[in-house]
Amino acid sequence: MPNAKLRNYLHLHFLVFIAGFTAILGELISISAVPLVWFRMGMATILMFIYIKIAGVKLKINGKSILRLSLAGIIIALHWITFFASIKAANVSIALAMFSTGAFFASIIEPVFYKRKVIPYEIIFGLLVILGVFLITKGEIKYLKGILLGISSAFFSSLFAVLNGVFLKKHSATVISFYEFISGVLFISIFILCFEGGFSTDFFKLSASDFGYLFILASVCTAYAFIASVNVMKLISPYTVVLTYNLEPIYGIIIALFLFPEKEKMSPMFYYGAILIISTVLLNGLLKNKDAIKRRRVF
Repeated sequence: MPNAKLRNYLHLHFLVFIAGFTAILGELISISAVPLVWFRMGMATILMFIYIKIAGVKLKINGKSILRLSLAGIIIALHWITFFASIKAANVSIALAMFSTGAFFASIIEPVFYKRKVIPYEIIFGLLVILGVFLITKGEIKYLKGILLGISSAFFSSLFAVLNGVFLKKHSATVISFYEFISGVLFISIFILCFEGGFSTDFFKLSASDFGYLFILASVCTAYAFIASVNVMKLISPYTVVLTYNLEPIYGIIIALFLFPEKEKMSPMFYYGAILIISTVLLNGLLKNKDAIKRRRVF
């Protein structure tokens, strides 16, 4: 058992590394954010469907649940679009630093959905996150568009995560993901048809490198990573998984600095802000774990 748990911990960190590498692929893929996410969700849906057939997962759910999952699918599509658009407008470091503000949004959204009181230290942490964003904006004002897109991405990500927490009480993670991916593809398809002139032959003309990167993004970074993250929870608590995923921006920024040293070189103010935000997120997670342990002891 100890060896199995250690393997799962190592696997978990590998998954977080993959999550950080997602942003790198967003930089490497030459197409814009909207078609990028359309291809990602489309490919991932096909791969997920193959997995569902092999694993014998039942997809039948009621219409009300499909409608709710469809809404969540649109939200995750908006999260990914704004995330990759942030990378295109700024760079990987900006997008990932802003993505870390998701914990601040979650502290606001969770009390609404779970009908709990706001924890006092969450307000303090929220102010620290705002200060971190201010420092980054002050040091990198030229990337203001990317910063705003990154913050939007963090908001959509937090909203999506809270909604999925509610859905997991009734449906399996695989079923949730499958319906969300389908609705995301349909939503983006309607957007392309209405606002971007529709699909053309040029839309499907991908370079060999773009196709390769997109396939890695859809298979390894989406379908595989999602299924694997669910499996590691068999031996590792969901809290530990969530806390470890907070390291994603650190992994991603370090990888980006090695691969794109010129584009990712930022001002000292950026790093002060990024360290403040990421440290606050990690401390928030540690305190929540401490509170959870206390509650278990009480009951």
